[in-house]
Order: sequence, then structure tokens, then C-alpha cells
Amino acid sequence: MEFLTADWLGTPAWFWAAFLAIVALLTVFDLGVLHKEDRELGIKESLKLSAFYIAVAMAFGTWVWFERGGEAGMAYFTGFFIEKALSIDNVFVISLIFTYFAIPAKFQYRALLWGILAVIVLRGLMIAGGAAILAEAYWVLYIFAAFLIVTGIKMFFAGDEPMDVANNPAVKFISNHMRVTPELHDQHFFVKVKDEKTGKLVRAATPLFLALVVINLADLVFALDSVPAIFAITTDTFIVYTSNIFAILGLRALYFALAAMVHRFHYLKYALAAVLVFIGSKIFVSDFLLSGGKFPAWLSLAVTAALIAAGVLYSLWKTRGNPEPDWPAPG
Repeated sequence: MEFLTADWLGTPAWFWAAFLAIVALLTVFDLGVLHKEDRELGIKESLKLSAFYIAVAMAFGTWVWFERGGEAGMAYFTGFFIEKALSIDNVFVISLIFTYFAIPAKFQYRALLWGILAVIVLRGLMIAGGAAILAEAYWVLYIFAAFLIVTGIKMFFAGDEPMDVANNPAVKFISNHMRVTPELHDQHFFVKVKDEKTGKLVRAATPLFLALVVINLADLVFALDSVPAIFAITTDTFIVYTSNIFAILGLRALYFALAAMVHRFHYLKYALAAVLVFIGSKIFVSDFLLSGGKFPAWLSLAVTAALIAAGVLYSLWKTRGNPEPDWPAPG
């Protein structure tokens, strides 16, 4: 019992235990109950499952609010909304990756699940490293803030050029250093194939494994935006990690619905650019213009939610009646 009440990264261990238990239960329920067999996830089912994940995330945030206070609760919701909105860009990239490797929709969900499990670990390492750095050198937060401002400005003026999967360094490296089968083998990442020279069975990767690797590398690139953004909101490691992971957990459920209509969110990137600039700027405002006073948490949440909502609504209104893009959706 003493272990559960002990402080770990600024938060009692039982908070962490509760969070990890929820993540484990959701994963087991998702893979072991809802998706025992590989199958295509329809848009209607995708939206229902996504609504369930969002409801769980909201309930967790409400619990944090009552247990840790309103400021922690608002920081959690702000981080969750930012990560959820940024994940829409992930959907477009993931869809391109699956299309390039010709991954059928019925195998995409399982690949996304394993990808998200890897993300839980990788994001944890990145966030733990960021928290350790900030604990020793607070001034690094100013670098994070400046990076967010520059990234937001670049995002605002950037074009819509698609990711070049064929020339991805990871794809080239794996293809040159591992045996890779030209075709899929159901949901398997590795299979045994006959060596052309010796006739012996050897292990080889499949295109599904290559897709999984590229998806995780793409997430690391996206994390360069989202992780500094949440650290600019709060340096509480528990809030940073849980808000990130709850937003990502629902991504695989929402993917199949968003991938079919991601072209409708074309103008959301401008709202996200404004959010990144706002979050980065408020660090300098708090520390230099407010003489070290804290920027109101409720204002950060309100501005973030308003910008994202405006971006979504304007995109849906502006793109109404537009034809779907040339790149194929899942399936």
C-alpha cells in the first residue's frame, strides 16, 4: 500500500496504476473482444467506437479535475484537444502509407493497434526525457516555445505535398538489410520463406511490417510538435503523458471514418498553426509580460478549443460538395 501512495514523477503511484489499468483493459477489450478476427471496420462502427474512446478520455479528465484540481483538469483537456486535432494530419499520412504498401482494410486495424502500442512506449520515453530536461533546465521550455511558434508559422505557409513513402530512409534500409516478401501473408509481420540459393527456410519481413515501421517513424515526427505543445501548457508529467496517450488510443478507431473524409478538413491546418503559435507565445507572455505569473489555464483551454472548432467548422463549410481526392481511402 505504501508503494501506491508513493510519489512517482510528481504524482502518486496509484494514479499511474489506474491509468495503465484503463489502457490495458481498453486494449484487451478492443483486440480480444471487438476484433478477434481481421475485418474491415465500417465508418458507422468507426464513429461509434471513437465516441466510446472520447467518452472514456473525457471521464478520465473529469476524474483528474476532481482529484487534482481545476488547473490540472483544464491542462489535461487542453493537451487532449491539441493532440486529437493534430492526429487528423496523422490520418492522411497513415492512409498514404497503407495505400503505398497495398494493405487491405481488414489488416489495417491490427497494424494500427500494434503501432499505437509502440507509440505508448516511445511517447513515454520522449515525455520522460523532456520532463527530466525541464527539471534541470527550465530555460529549455523557451526553446520548445520558440520551436512551436516557428513550426506554426511554417505550417501556415506550407503546401500540401504528400509524403514520399518510396524514398523513405527506413523503407530503403529495411529493404536493403532484410528479406522482404513481395506479397502480404495475412496479418503476419514476419514469415518463413524458402531461400532461393540454399533452399532452407529463412525469416522474412512482410509489407505489413514495413508499413508498421514507417507509421511509427511518422508518429515520431508528429510528436516533435505535440510533445513540446503539451509541455508548453504544463510540465506535470502525468498530465502530459495521459492526455497524449488517451488522444492516440482513439486514433485507430477514428482512422477509418476520418480517412474517408480527411479531405473535408483541409483548412484545419491553419487553425492548428494558430494553436501552436498561441501555445508557444503564451510561455513568453507568462514569464516576461506577466512577471512570472501564470497564464490562466481556463483561457488556454478556451482559446485552443475555439481555434480548433473554428478550423473544423470552416473546413466542413468550405469543402461542402467537393469531390474526394485521387488517393484511395482504406479498403
